[in-house]
Amino acid sequence: MQTHILGYPRIGSNRELKKACEQYWTGKTDVTALLETGKTIKENNWKLQQEAGIDLIPCNDFSYYDQVLDMTLTVGAIPQRYQEIASQKHELDLYFSMARGFQKEGLDITAMEMTKWFDTNYHYIVPEFRKDQEFSLFSDKIIKEFISAKEAGIRAKPVMIGPVTYLLLGKEKEEGFDKLDLADKLLPVYLQILKELENHGAEYIQFDEPFLALDLSEKAKETYRFVYSEIRKYFPDLKFILATYFEGLLDNLSLASSLPADVLHIDLARCPEQLDEVLQAIPETLSLSLGIVDGRNIWKNDFEKSLHFIDKAVRKIGSGRVFIAPSCSLLHVPADLDAENNEEILSGEIKQWMAFAKQKVHEIVVLKKLASENPDYHTLQQLAANKKAIENRSTSALIHHPEVKDRVDVTTAEDAKRSSPFKARKKSQQDILQLPLFPTTTIGSFPQTKEVRAWRSKFKKGELSAAQYDALLKEETERTIRWQEEIGIDVLVHGEFERNDMVEYFGEQLAGFAFTQNGWVQSYGSRCVKPPVIYGDVHRPAPMTVYWSEYAQSLTKKWVKGMLTGPVTILQWSFVRDDQPRSLTCKQIALAIRDEVTDLERAGIRIIQIDEPAIREGLPLRTSEWQSYLKWAVEAFRISASGVEDSTQIHTHMCYSEFNDIIQNIANMDADVITIECSRSQMELLNAFSDFQYPNEIGPGVYDIHSPRVPSKEEMVELLKKAQAVIPAEQLWVNPDCGLKTRHWEETEKALIAMVAASKEMSEVFAL
Repeated sequence: MQTHILGYPRIGSNRELKKACEQYWTGKTDVTALLETGKTIKENNWKLQQEAGIDLIPCNDFSYYDQVLDMTLTVGAIPQRYQEIASQKHELDLYFSMARGFQKEGLDITAMEMTKWFDTNYHYIVPEFRKDQEFSLFSDKIIKEFISAKEAGIRAKPVMIGPVTYLLLGKEKEEGFDKLDLADKLLPVYLQILKELENHGAEYIQFDEPFLALDLSEKAKETYRFVYSEIRKYFPDLKFILATYFEGLLDNLSLASSLPADVLHIDLARCPEQLDEVLQAIPETLSLSLGIVDGRNIWKNDFEKSLHFIDKAVRKIGSGRVFIAPSCSLLHVPADLDAENNEEILSGEIKQWMAFAKQKVHEIVVLKKLASENPDYHTLQQLAANKKAIENRSTSALIHHPEVKDRVDVTTAEDAKRSSPFKARKKSQQDILQLPLFPTTTIGSFPQTKEVRAWRSKFKKGELSAAQYDALLKEETERTIRWQEEIGIDVLVHGEFERNDMVEYFGEQLAGFAFTQNGWVQSYGSRCVKPPVIYGDVHRPAPMTVYWSEYAQSLTKKWVKGMLTGPVTILQWSFVRDDQPRSLTCKQIALAIRDEVTDLERAGIRIIQIDEPAIREGLPLRTSEWQSYLKWAVEAFRISASGVEDSTQIHTHMCYSEFNDIIQNIANMDADVITIECSRSQMELLNAFSDFQYPNEIGPGVYDIHSPRVPSKEEMVELLKKAQAVIPAEQLWVNPDCGLKTRHWEETEKALIAMVAASKEMSEVFAL
């Protein structure tokens, strides 16, 4: 029986990679310093797993930005617009330009698209394919990392995105071909990589093929058969691990088990019921990797349940064909629970229920020992301690609140309906709001400067009093309100300087949430989030945002939006309790947000934004399960939004998602205004809203806030013209793609001034 890890967090236990990348981007350090930080993180990760006793340790799971972008660079799928950078700059500069765009030295190049990695909050850079696409080995990162691991004495297992999944993750950038048609062009590069790895002594190769757990076309299935039969033909001696995760194999089981691999990995955290069928289906030549430790959540593994799975597999196929692993890469959980040593932030009782990446590595090793014929005394003690923690969690008084459960039970369908249909609400809102054609706004947050972050840090350390901190935030808020007035934005925001994160901020004020000091998880690039932990029943003890919204509105005669995070996004971007249905937890959050919405309205806030960027992300990976999810997700949003009068305008925001398949459900949310990310796709996402004839108002993002480049007014006008060609002008708002928290003030000011000018130009055209 062997143990292995599919992937390990790469940001470093103290976010060393984030800091190193950002220093490099701003020119404070050189490429040597960045590469040295990456080397240290990789070596620390390898040694941690080796010392824990893991048999096969992943390499090439490290990335400076994104593993899909790594593969794009490796196979040379570099879009034409980057060729000048490719010929002149360091490989890392090209790499970061593809992720973030490039705007200096006389060049102005847009970034590649970014979207969610399946149903996670991780974002990947979308490969771009053309009909005449050529591939060639451009970057040898994967080979260098295997050599480095080998020299460090590591039994390394190179990890790469499988060729079919890589193609399916990409997007055709012109019509007239299917990206799967590129498989025969892509395959030689994979074969070249494998030959190099084999020459350097690689034993196992992990191909990540999560699409095997999704709905597949017949063409995709044929592509799988073709690609892996070719790979096996050239490499009869290499051992291939085919890694699937995030869902069960289901109807793809016969396909997956027939591919010429040596080990098939399945996700038993997401789909435990698939084990029996898989054990019946796999041939004698195929070993089975049991993904029994949840790589997506932070709860301690229940050893007794996991041992049941292991025992079942061993009895059926023998211990020599069983591998033990996390369900997926540990990229999606924080690095080390040992760093949580402040009981005022995370109580000891809740901490004992949890496991981060380092602890999950040890869980895998302990499970292997427990599954052996004669586990030692220390291992049996670990089993007893695990059982005690699991029992403590199930009976803890911290978790259950009868009054919260009672309120959910008495919620009716009427609680999820506005008083009047949108057409009537629109008239009522316009009578009060008096907004112009192409009204401008932002998505909510403004740049959180190092000064703002320093104030927060000093306040938490007790170096600033509450009154001092409040005064500083008010000063920053007023400055931001005045600046928005000055440049002519129509609907203002207060800037959210009091907030650390759009989910964490609310979680800190809701009952049933716990927090960490260092529970950072990579969202994209250098962007890290610290998800709250929902451990118990959720309710709102007191108003959360009214104070700052009221203050901001008191400063101006223009309308200021109240800014909230929606229930589905709070759910999706937290580590969620697994002892009740997610739908029930979501409804509890929805009722808490509803209370906040009605309090904002009573305080005179007439425009309220309830952000739901994660509603598309939460879709089950199998279409057969979509409607069940969408029913409760849409209902939760509507519960949160429907307690207000017709004249109060409800906004929502979504980003980095494809909407075509769920446009009816988005319409069912019945938000008065939806703002969406559109600039990276050049307004392509609007086609879904146009084809559907979306009835409410829409704010397509006119510039990409995840890139430091500043678009011109003319560029934004062109995007607005594209939008107006498919959406009536009276339905359009003008806004950035997303919040501006991560940007710098200089670029923000230039971009928003250009955005307002673009709106005015469009308004003038329609006034003629």
